[in-house]
Parts: sequence; structure tokens; C-alpha cells
Amino acid sequence: MFDIEKILFLLSIWVIPILVAITFHEAAHAWVAYKLGDNTAAIAGRVTLNPIKHIDTVGTIIIPSLLIFLGAPYIFGYAKPVPVNFSNIKNSRTGMIIVAMAGPLANFSLAVIGTIILLQLSSDASGFGKWFFITSYLFVNLNIVLGVFNLLPILPLDGGRILTGLLPLKFATKFVASERYGLTLLIVLIFLLPLIGNMIGFQLSPLTWVVLPIVNWLESGLIYILDI
Repeated sequence: MFDIEKILFLLSIWVIPILVAITFHEAAHAWVAYKLGDNTAAIAGRVTLNPIKHIDTVGTIIIPSLLIFLGAPYIFGYAKPVPVNFSNIKNSRTGMIIVAMAGPLANFSLAVIGTIILLQLSSDASGFGKWFFITSYLFVNLNIVLGVFNLLPILPLDGGRILTGLLPLKFATKFVASERYGLTLLIVLIFLLPLIGNMIGFQLSPLTWVVLPIVNWLESGLIYILDI
């Protein structure tokens, strides 16, 4: 039987971090594309910090909820992709890199802000103070995870866009063709491999080998630097 109180608590500490992280990530893409000369996202109403404009039912609600309730070691989610017409940008390949980098950089900036706030709080607090401490920690963690995850060189992630812009044109064209398999690959990495790993008692997911060590290193570094 479900523990309603526990479910409500989990939702209360995750909703704000997820909405803020994803909203700033997508709004950053849209704003940078607009500044570089493409108003496609602006016309679609995506140059905004209104989370409703960026929410994707599956990526923003269903997937994070499943990961939270399954006790996954990381929480992942995504919003509606920001529409960008790179042909409207003067140097389209360089523009692709800059627009793609904007999302992760927004998340890393939020993580820095969250860490500054976190260092002013007490982990021994009770009531609202404890809730705020836990939510702030999750806010920092989620933004780092989202930033690092999106830099993986897989399309349609931002890292894939960055790699596309960096590769020689003939290789970039071939790499872009891999996007049709990108979503399937991500599902395997996020859900299938961890599930199989749990069954056989061995961690199979490369996300755990790559993303989590980087996340832990960045979190430790932020707290160390800002605490001096």
C-alpha cells in the first residue's frame, strides 16, 4: 500500500527543483537563439520563465516521477524541445554550439546559486527549515545532473548538438543521422540497463560510471570553493 504522506513529501521537495531547472535550461536555449538572430522560439512563446510553456508531460512529469518513486540514484527529466532554425543564425554551426551550451550553463549557474544558499542553512534544522535544506540540496544536485547529462555526446542532447557543430561537415552529417536512434538509446541507458543490472547484482549503466562521479566531484568542488 502506498504511503501517501511519503509520496506528498517526495513531491514537495522535488517539484520546485525540477520545474526551475528545466525552465531555466530551455529558456536559456530560446533566449540565446533569439539574441543570435533566430526568433523561432520567441514566436512560439519559449523566451520565458513561465514553466507551463516548457513542460512536457512525459519528460517533465512522468519520467522524473517514476525515477523518484523507483529510488533511482539520479533524477532525469526534460522539457519540450526549443524550436531553433539555425539557418537564421549568421554562422549556423557556431550558433548551434553556443545555443546548445546555453542550457547546461544555465543549470551550472543555478547550482552555484543553490550552493551559496545551501551553505547558509543548517542540516540540523527542523520543520520548514529542514524541508528547505533538503530541497536546496536536491536543487543543487538536480541542476548539476541535468547539466552534466545534457553534455553527453548523444543526439538529441545538447552534447550531441555541440559535437555536431565541432565535427567536420561530412562526419557531422553522418552523426546527425544517429538522432533517430537517440531516444531509444537514452531509454536503454536510463531504464533498461539499470534494471538488468539490479537483477544480476552488477551496475551496467554507463550513466552511473560517468555522470554520477562527475556530479559528485562538481558538488564537492562547489561546496569547498564557496565555503572558503
